[in-house]
Amino acid sequence: MAACRRAAWFTENIMVRYWWLLICLMVSLAGLAVVQAAEAQTPTPLKRIGFGSCVNQDKPQPIWETIVAARPDLFLMCGDNVYANVTKKADLGKFKQCYDKLAAQPGYQKLLKTCPLMAVWDDHDYGYNDAGGDYVLKKESQQIFLDFFGVPKDSPRRRQEGVYYAQTFGPADKSVQVIMLDTRYFRSKLKPIDAMTSSKYLPDNDPKATFLGEVQWKWFEEQLRQPARLRLVVSTIQLVAEDHPYEKWMNFPAERARFFKVLKDTKAQGVVVLSGDRHLAELSSMDAGLGYPLFDLTSSGLTEGYTKGWRKPEVNKNRVATMTHGNNFGMVLVDWERKDPQVSLQIRDEAGDIAIQEKISLSWLQAGGKKKGM
Repeated sequence: MAACRRAAWFTENIMVRYWWLLICLMVSLAGLAVVQAAEAQTPTPLKRIGFGSCVNQDKPQPIWETIVAARPDLFLMCGDNVYANVTKKADLGKFKQCYDKLAAQPGYQKLLKTCPLMAVWDDHDYGYNDAGGDYVLKKESQQIFLDFFGVPKDSPRRRQEGVYYAQTFGPADKSVQVIMLDTRYFRSKLKPIDAMTSSKYLPDNDPKATFLGEVQWKWFEEQLRQPARLRLVVSTIQLVAEDHPYEKWMNFPAERARFFKVLKDTKAQGVVVLSGDRHLAELSSMDAGLGYPLFDLTSSGLTEGYTKGWRKPEVNKNRVATMTHGNNFGMVLVDWERKDPQVSLQIRDEAGDIAIQEKISLSWLQAGGKKKGM
C-alpha cells in the first residue's frame, strides 16, 4: 500500500512539474512572439525618397536608369504618369494601352524591383488636360488607375471617390508620412482668362468653389493629426507659386487659404509640399503663418521637361531656385543620424547631376523651432 502511495505521489509530482514546465515554455514563446512582432513593426526609416511627374509613354525614358542609380527607398509618382486624354467612353481602352507602354519600359520595371512606389494622378492620366470634377469618366478612370498600380480589389480605395491616400514609414522617432492628394476628382471648374485661351486662368473667389471636396478635406485634416516627424504632401499642382497664369492652388484663393489654415489648426509640423504638372522644376518657399517656412518642391517632367534650350524663368516671387529646361526628378534625402536631422530637397537632371539643392534642418520645420540663418 505504501509503495502504491509513493508511486501515486511520484506520478502526480511529475505531472505538476510537466505542466509547470509547459506553461513556462508557452509564456517564453509568447514573449518571444511579442518581441518579434515589435521588431516587425519597426521598419527601417526612409532616407532617400524620389519623386517625379509627367511621363509621356510614347517618348524615350532613359531617366528611369538615372533614378534607379540614385537608390531611392521609395518613389512617388506625382501625376501625369501617362498621357491618355480620354473624353469618350468608347475610348477607355486607351488608358490601358498607355499604361501598358509605361509598363513595357525596362527602366520602369527595374525601378519597381528596386523600391516601393506610391502614385496619384494629375490631369492627363485622370482624363484630359486641366480636367476637374466635371470629368464624366472619372469613376472608370479611377478603377483603371488602381488596376495598373496593383491596388487590391478589397482595398477601401476601390470604394472611395478619388485616389487620395496616405502612408507612414519608419519608427516613431524617424517617421515620414506621405500624403497623396487628389487635386482632380472634386475640383471645381477653372475660370479661363478668355474663351480663346483655355489654358490660362483667373482666380475664382466663389465661396462654393472647391479643390479637394469636403470628404477629402476632412480626411486630409485627420491625416495631419497623425504623428510624424516629416510630412511629404504630394499636391500635383503647385501650392506656393502664385504669379503664373496656369493651373495652381491660387486659382481658388479661398481653398489655398484653407490649406494653410488646416496645417495651422492641426499644428502639423515638418510639412514639405511636392508638386509637378509644370514641365519645369523649381523650389518655392513662403511664410504661410505656420511658424515655419513652407517649401514646395516641383519636379516636372520625367520626359516633358523643356528641351528646346534655355528659356526665361516665369515670374515667381516665392521662388528659391529654378531649372527652366531639361527632364528631371526630385529627391528628398533625410540624414537621421544627426542630432537635428537634415533634410535635403533636390532636383536632379537626366544625367543625375544636382540642379537644385536646399539643405534644411528638421527643427526649422517646427513652429517655434530654430530658423535658418539663426
